[in-house]
Amino acid sequence: MAVRINSFREIASRYDVVLCDVWGVLHNGVQAFVSAGEALAEARAQGLTVILITNAPRPYPGVKVQLRGLGVPDEAYDRIVTSGDVTRALIAAAEKRVFFIGADRDLPLLEGLGTDIVSSEEAETIVCAGFYDDETETPEHYRTTLTALAKRKVPFICANPDLVVERGHRLIPCAGAIAKLYEELGGEARIAGKPYKAIYRAALSEARAVRGPFDLVRVIAIGDGMPTDVKGAQDAGLDLLYISAGIHAQEYMHESRTDEAKLTAFLKREGATPKWWMPRLG
Repeated sequence: MAVRINSFREIASRYDVVLCDVWGVLHNGVQAFVSAGEALAEARAQGLTVILITNAPRPYPGVKVQLRGLGVPDEAYDRIVTSGDVTRALIAAAEKRVFFIGADRDLPLLEGLGTDIVSSEEAETIVCAGFYDDETETPEHYRTTLTALAKRKVPFICANPDLVVERGHRLIPCAGAIAKLYEELGGEARIAGKPYKAIYRAALSEARAVRGPFDLVRVIAIGDGMPTDVKGAQDAGLDLLYISAGIHAQEYMHESRTDEAKLTAFLKREGATPKWWMPRLG
């Protein structure tokens, strides 16, 4: 059973490396969680290496700019690994006539890869970074287009496996929700971000570049998403600190308080085995 902690410093001495989720742990898309940034900065000051591991569909420089804009201090982490970073390898290996689904801010995902953005009728590859407008659209807006693409067996590269993400106090759909629909329609989805192993290999490689060799038993992952952070950490054999006030909070929280019995039941139902938990990183 997961043990509740009140501060990350209670367990910091057990670890050398932290792989920390970003959206839902460090910020909610509108503002930073100040205590989370402070906790990671303190951990680094004590000698831990902190790698941010995020399903953001953009290469890491864009995420760094976003973090600064939200008030997450540079001192909170050593390096960033994004789903966009690892997805670029999938795009590079795919056919270059690309039907792109996503906002203009995510177009850097394709830079330097020799792709040609075309209509869905001409596409040999689909690259999905998200929705054209995630404030108003759902996956159903794409059903007709995706049905035709699935019939042609056009491969679908998903740059963000998340189904939803917090934005302020709302849950906003992500590219993973479109990928899920495409698979339901009989299409093939190729995914490299959390919970898949490619992004964890990349994050651990970055950690080794910072500090040299380390033992995996001294690595802890921090996250709030069951199908991404939790499954990914468990599949990688890592200890996990579960942040309970994230995207699953409605399952066991009432008036900002965690019902521990409901949390325990939820974790059991999901097959989740975090070593530790706390509402917010601090």
